[in-house]
Amino acid sequence: MGELRRYRSFGFDSARWESVRFRQNDIVISTPPKSGTTWMQMMCALLIFQETTFEQPLTRISPWLETNTEPLESVLRTLDSQKHRRFIKAHVPLDGLPREQDVKYICVGRDPRDIAVSWMHHERNVDVKRLIRLRLDAVGHEDLEDVPPFRPPPTDPRERFWHWIDQPPDPSLASSLASTLYHLATFWSQRAEPNVALFHYGDMSSDLDAEMRRLAAFLEIDVPAAKWDDLLAAASFASMRARARDLAPEVTQGFVNPDKFFRRGSSGEWRDFIRTDEDEKHYEARVAELSDSDLARWVHSGSET
Repeated sequence: MGELRRYRSFGFDSARWESVRFRQNDIVISTPPKSGTTWMQMMCALLIFQETTFEQPLTRISPWLETNTEPLESVLRTLDSQKHRRFIKAHVPLDGLPREQDVKYICVGRDPRDIAVSWMHHERNVDVKRLIRLRLDAVGHEDLEDVPPFRPPPTDPRERFWHWIDQPPDPSLASSLASTLYHLATFWSQRAEPNVALFHYGDMSSDLDAEMRRLAAFLEIDVPAAKWDDLLAAASFASMRARARDLAPEVTQGFVNPDKFFRRGSSGEWRDFIRTDEDEKHYEARVAELSDSDLARWVHSGSET
């Protein structure tokens, strides 16, 4: 295994992955932010436990390992104590993750234009002051000289959308078009590997049954037919939104409002920002700069063949 690329900001540090002691059949769910992370975590939980309710919030069962809002030792204790098949959340591209042959790696893609809109709403839903306090309590401030300074995005929604599209590649950015496409490209190039699987938000939205069965096959999990309909219903967006206080990310830390986390689950709000032929050409040119045509086609339409 070669040297891992490090992704680091005020809020996360991929170097934390170097401390994980993997078990056979662990699952790593590594997605660009706002592309269906929690949805995939829920699908994995339902398949692993084959129950629709859990004893703990989903974020404790499937912790986000590289977040700087919880001490690494605390996350590792949680993982080490788990007796079930573990499934760990990440927002790190594949070149920043330790690779093990007997670990399953899952990535979820989504139309980047929808991610841009969802990311804007997510930023408004974060209690920044609490996040800062949690970060300082968890990992301190000694490393901040090595962390790029935070640069606030524009406040105007249209300018903010295009700011997300046009930001240059930067491994310290939590979300941008460049970081999203790069993340997906690291998985796309390895998609033929037997322990790597790509899913798409659009496919999960249009045929959840088929995608959940595909996930079960990839994870080599058999589900009794009598349980399938209940598990599938629990994985629906409406069901998850109704249980937001148990399923939304970081509910145990309180810097994300769970009642506002699951918004619509729909696509196409980006049309409020890409309105003209010039806008479309600008966006298409930017995508062409950042990804190859096959990946670009898949990320905007799903249904990989």
